[in-house]
Amino acid sequence: MTAANSVTGPIAGAGDALEGAADPLLSRSGRATGRHSRISEVAVHLPEKRETAEEIEDRLRANSPGIRVPSGLLRRLYGLEERLVAADDERASDLAAHAVDKALAQAGVAPDDIDLLLFAAVGADVQEPANAHIVAAKTGLTCPAFDVTNACNSVLNAIETADAFIRAGNYRRVLIACGEVCSRFSRWQLSSPAEVRTGVGALSGGDIGAAVLLEASDEPGVVAGTFLANSQGWPAATLFNPYQVRDEPLGLHIDSERLLGSFQSMRAPAEQWLKEQGRDLKEFDLVCVHQPSVPFVGTFCEWMDVPEDLIVPTFARTGNVAAATLPLQLVRARELGRLHLGSQVALFGLASGASAGIVLVNW
Repeated sequence: MTAANSVTGPIAGAGDALEGAADPLLSRSGRATGRHSRISEVAVHLPEKRETAEEIEDRLRANSPGIRVPSGLLRRLYGLEERLVAADDERASDLAAHAVDKALAQAGVAPDDIDLLLFAAVGADVQEPANAHIVAAKTGLTCPAFDVTNACNSVLNAIETADAFIRAGNYRRVLIACGEVCSRFSRWQLSSPAEVRTGVGALSGGDIGAAVLLEASDEPGVVAGTFLANSQGWPAATLFNPYQVRDEPLGLHIDSERLLGSFQSMRAPAEQWLKEQGRDLKEFDLVCVHQPSVPFVGTFCEWMDVPEDLIVPTFARTGNVAAATLPLQLVRARELGRLHLGSQVALFGLASGASAGIVLVNW
């Protein structure tokens, strides 16, 4: 296990260079920036279509007649009731663009006021060019744009990137767009117990769009963060590129037991980092964590000694929406009246690879 990036203050140390500066830094558009970043808006776009766990199981039976699919399998293994499914003609960029439009409208910000667009997701329309350009074209953004990819931690790493740019004075407003079409990674033709073991988990993937807006601030919003990696665990969950690796099977393959083991190695460093920050998760108003299943949320709460009432559950009615999971929880918490100005929020990312991250936020 190696630490990919671990800091004990605000995520971007570049902000230290601002100390003693006589003049405020200017963004690309010439506007003065603050010395910190804050999350000023978050939005999600939910497709209208739903696919129940029973419908998924029936489809699997029809396409894999040689295997036995017990009724209620997805509910028992993962706690899945239904998942979100995009329309056949909708792409990841479409879902992301809908969320971007919503975030801009909610924030009262025009497309020309965005200084940088980051696309952060597992899903993607293309390998070239960056998917951020497609989202920008669909939403009227003219700012620089590029992609940030790290499986289900893509949005969390994009927050780290945006915070660094803002604190360094490069940009004032950075918009993160996420479009996930995880239902399309499902494997429907399974023929052996080994394929069932690594293929059933992919059937819980859901589709969603999300957007997170970060802005320069005189007061710290993104307070601190740390990122960890256990790269020896990368084979536990894979989605190979068929153009580059032609001897591997298509679709998402998940060895749940092996993936869970790769996460466990990062538990102690995460606990140590929180201890160094002098932070107790029980003191937070909200704890958001990646949710690949309902049982995993309980496991996470046991690992990190987090009361489950600090978590906003999302998986059961959406499925695993990958990198959009954290924005979805923030939106749900706000809708429930659990997220408001001054709330203390801990964002936990866990992703295949394996990687883990924690970002502490003053809302």
